[in-house]
Formats: sequence, C-alpha cells, structure tokens
Amino acid sequence: MTKQVQQLDRVIIRFAGDSGDGMQLTGDRFTQETAVFGNDLSTLPNFPAEIRAPAGTLPGVSSFQVHFADHDILTPGDAPNVLVAMNPAALKANLRDLPRGADLIVNTDEFTKRNLTKVGYEANPLEDGSLSEYNLHAMPITSMTVKALEDFEVTRKDAERAKNMFALGLLSWLYDRPQEGTLTFLRSKFATKPEIMKANIAAFHAGWNFGETTEAFSVKYEIKPATLKAGIYRNITGNTALSYGLIAGAELSGLPLFLGSYPITPASDILHELAKQKRFGVRTFQAEDEIAGVGAALGASFGGALGVTTTSGPGILLKAETIGLGVSLELPLIVCDIQRAGPSTGMPTKTEQGDLLQALFGRNGESPLPVLAPRSPADCFAVAIEATRLAVKYRTPVILLSDGYLANGSEPWLIPDVATLPDLRNEASFASPDDWRDADGTIDFQPFQRDPKTLARPWAIPGTPGLEHRIGGIEKADGTGEISYDPDNHDLMVRLRQAKIDGIAADIPPLQVDDPGDAARVLVLGWGSTYGSIATAVRRVRLAGRPIAQAHLRHLNPFPGNLGDVLRRYEKVLVPEINLGQLALLLRGRYLVDVISYNRVRGLPFGGAELAGVIKDVIDNA
Repeated sequence: MTKQVQQLDRVIIRFAGDSGDGMQLTGDRFTQETAVFGNDLSTLPNFPAEIRAPAGTLPGVSSFQVHFADHDILTPGDAPNVLVAMNPAALKANLRDLPRGADLIVNTDEFTKRNLTKVGYEANPLEDGSLSEYNLHAMPITSMTVKALEDFEVTRKDAERAKNMFALGLLSWLYDRPQEGTLTFLRSKFATKPEIMKANIAAFHAGWNFGETTEAFSVKYEIKPATLKAGIYRNITGNTALSYGLIAGAELSGLPLFLGSYPITPASDILHELAKQKRFGVRTFQAEDEIAGVGAALGASFGGALGVTTTSGPGILLKAETIGLGVSLELPLIVCDIQRAGPSTGMPTKTEQGDLLQALFGRNGESPLPVLAPRSPADCFAVAIEATRLAVKYRTPVILLSDGYLANGSEPWLIPDVATLPDLRNEASFASPDDWRDADGTIDFQPFQRDPKTLARPWAIPGTPGLEHRIGGIEKADGTGEISYDPDNHDLMVRLRQAKIDGIAADIPPLQVDDPGDAARVLVLGWGSTYGSIATAVRRVRLAGRPIAQAHLRHLNPFPGNLGDVLRRYEKVLVPEINLGQLALLLRGRYLVDVISYNRVRGLPFGGAELAGVIKDVIDNA
C-alpha cells in the first residue's frame, strides 16, 4: 500500500503502560534511533518508585515522553501529540495531558472488565464515545504480537512481553526511525537467549510491517534532522554526563577518582556508570550507608584523591556532619545531590528543587561551601568539571545540585574537544617538604598557612616526611593547625573560611543576561533544571512581540559578582522554581529586591506554555 508522507517540524510521543510493560526500554530505544537520525530531542521518563507496583493500577503506570524536532528544542514538551496506552490505567493516567485531535494508540487486549474496574472505568472508553475528540487507533497489540510469534519456541508469557517491541516497530515505521540500532541492541541484550532474541526481533518487524500494510494509518511522518553546530554528538542522560564530567575532572587535575556512595534514587546510576570506568583509575565503594560513603570519600581526599560522594536529599541530611568536617579540614570533596521530591522519602522518582537551602545552610555552625547547579542533562558534564576546579583550587567541599529531571532525561551532547578543557594540575598540586625547608634544613610545615590569592591551605599527603599535621573536627589554630579554643582565633578562622568562599565570586564568570535590544522591563531568573522551560517560555513571549529578558544561575554560592546590578536593572524580576521559593528568599535577603516567586511542586518540570502565560501577566503589570 502506498502511504502518503507528511512533513512535520516536531513531534511529542508518550509511551505509557504498566511498570512491567517495558515502556522505559521502548522510549529509550526510540530516543536512541532518533538521536542517530539527527533530530534534536529531549526526554522525560516518568515511573513509579515501587519496584513492582500492582499490575494494571494507576500507581503502577510508567511512561516515557520524547520530544524531537528539526530545530533546536529545550524541553520534553508540554503535551504529547501521540499517546501510546498499553492498558486502561495508562490511558486514564495520561489522557488529561492529551490535547484535542491528538493521536491515541490503544492496546485493546488489556481493556477487559477486570482491568477497567481496577482504575474506576464504569464503561469501556473505547466504546462509549468519550474518546471521540481524539484520533483513536484501537488495536489488539498483545494478540497480534502473540500471533506473530506462534512459530517461535517461546512461552505465551514471553510472547506477550514482546508487545512493547511491536509498539516500538509500529511507531518506528510511523515516524521513519532507523531500525538497525534497535536490532543490534536486541541481539546483544538477548545474546544468551537466542529464542527470546529472535522473538523480540520478530515482534519489532511485525509492528513495522503492520504499520506499512494496515489501512488504519494512511499517512506516515517525516521529521528532518536538525541543523546543529558541527561536531560529534551522542545522546546522553544527566547522570551519565555527570559521571563523565567527574572522570574528566580527575584526569584534568591528575588525581585518581574515588567515589564513596550508597545507592539512592535518582543518584544510583552515577555509581553504576563510574563502576565501569576502572581503566581511568576510578575506584568505587558501595558503602553500607550514607555516612560511611561520605566518610570514605573525605578520607580519600585526605589521602590525595579526588573524593566524590553521590546521593539525594535524604542522604545529604545524613552526610551533613562529615561535609562540615570537610569544611573544617579544608579538603576537596565533591557532593552530588540529585534532588527529588521530599520531605523524607517523598516521591523518590519525581523531580524537585527543594534542597537549595539545605545545601547552603544544612550544617551546624558557620560552614560555607560552593554550590553549583547544571541547567540541562548535557551541562552536567561541564558543571562536574567546574566543581572539580573549585574543590581542588580552594580546598573545599562543593555541592553540585542536579535533580531527577536532569538525571534521567536525555538530549544530544556535543562531545567537546579535549584540548579545550581546562588544565587543573596546578590547582591540584600537593605540598612538598622543600616548600617548607628552612636555611638550616629543618622543615617548619604550617598546614593552615594560606595562599594569599585563594586563601586555600596546603594539601599535604599523609605520610610525607616533615609534613605531618593534625586532623579532626575541633577548631584549628591559624597557621599551625594545633587544637585551639581561643575565641579570637575561632573568630578569625570562621571569617577566613567565609572569605575563601566569598572570594570565588571573582573567579567565576559574570551573570550573562539575554535581553535583545535591552528593551525589557522584566527579567526571568532561574537556576538548575528550570532553564529549558524558562527559555521555551521566553521564546513564546518574544514571538508574541513582548520584550523579556532571561538569565540563569549556575553558581548559587557565591553568586556571580554582578548579580545585584543585574537585578536592579529591571522593574520586575520573576523567579520560577520547583520549590516554594528558596532562591527568591535568598535574593530578597541578600539584595533587598522584591522578586516575584512562581512555584510548583508537582514532581514534574514546568510547562513552557504555563510559564509563558505567567511572564505575560508580569509584563502587563510592570
């Protein structure tokens, strides 16, 4: 059958089903092929925290949204153009997001009376006319998959499990995605189970062929590759980019990388990824708890390694005392907080920006340290290198605030030229006995004598003859590092540690403001993962002819030196955050600027259209 080919500039597809239906794998494979094809893309995996939620229930729904286009995009999109619903629960959980006229592909085999009752459907929505405003494609995906695999030596259960590959094949045909990468993946994944491998490949082909031959789809779609900056790209998630950035930071500073970590969602993938990279001198230690993980990392830093620990909000609480010890000892330590919805266990698989104040102030006493936040999955690479630079140069713990949205989401990453990355070996240099040798040959090591430019103390490897020094959490005397309870010394040391962190403001770029023509009266200021949503909203507002300025913070402590001047240039400053206004609180207190706080804590990123409406309202009232 000859099919019409329709050109589109972008599409948003959401795969949804039970948590055992393989929707994350399906979405990931579709994404990988889309990346190979050359589209720009952004993804939003969304899945339950439970390992195996009750089958067919609303809490058990897992989904994967991918937005791909022939031009630059910044978010996974507000609402899907296509929803693939593998059961009634997936339909009910996601239908409210589907705009009128969108394509709805439904697996009719799962719409049994029992499954409908589980999620509160009194009548079958496929039959009662309630879906009439959508372009409905109701098809028995499970039974078609089983029929396609009846000649294979697999159980019916294994045949049914392959239905996600049927759906992937159908959508791959519908949007003209490449096939070979998925086929290679299946051959590798099921290499030890050849019949399962053949069955999944056959299911994929069956879905592809169904799309090509059925009259249900008279049109297939083409989205041309995006025009991107020249270079080599790969699709990457935030956690993988962060892992690579930590490895790069260690290589650039000439230090071995040590990760002390305890598994916690959504940070565990960093531990998994770094455990694979022993060829780069990476050592990973899965500790018995969060406290042991950070303690081992700080011990590694004392021993001359780049100590790293990874966690999420609850783990930061447990690590707080040891992070404070790192502040007192003035040793490099990178703490990666992949934020999630709280408090307590909260919603472990949902995103939030709720840990900013905890990162800044969640330790006893005056314990300042730098805080950084990447703005996109790919940006996690660069921010990990920057965290390494600050940690080793200023001998301080650094907290890196990513979140679940960045950690699990993906986008194309332009692989940088290694020659363009900073050389950090001078910043990571160790003290030498010769640096402290007097004319008579004696060594008078002063472990807390500071570099006049950075206020950083020397980094002395334990066991180096002549550089022996005391460590511990009790206050140290200036210079000598001996235990001191002297009030004046404590006042001096507290102020020196604060001045060291404050001085970093002169060593980071000024805040850049995107304000075409300098005509805007309103500034939208964000941090972390809100960048894509804010930038998308700003584009919409500008297309409507309204002037608006945008700026985004990567350094949250200290702030860029020009932040106060930037804030005072605008009549109104809007700060969208996925919390209840933590950055807004800091800005009001520090700069006495009455910023407008816009907040949502739904476990999801902002929608671009939603923020565009808020921005227009602020402009109208400026």
